[in-house]
Amino acid sequence: MNSYEALYIVKPDMEDEARAALISRFAEIIAANGGEVEATEEWGKKRLAYPINYINEGYYVLVNFKAPATLPIELERNFKISEDVMRFMVIKKDA
Repeated sequence: MNSYEALYIVKPDMEDEARAALISRFAEIIAANGGEVEATEEWGKKRLAYPINYINEGYYVLVNFKAPATLPIELERNFKISEDVMRFMVIKKDA
């Protein structure tokens, strides 16, 4: 299994419960596809470098996980179809 890091930015106006449900949903996607979440860090609201759809802030979440090579494709697909995720990035870490 490879080590990966996913950083995604969620819309800042989400309710706390909805945001927690979204974060746990992505963790469940990782677990359901044979991955293992090592750590989830919620960085909180931060100002964006540039506005995205006229929004100037975002809620940052960093997830470190181990997974087979096919899982990042599925995770990125779910990031793309979620209306609450503004931007995302999944990278493979050096072992």
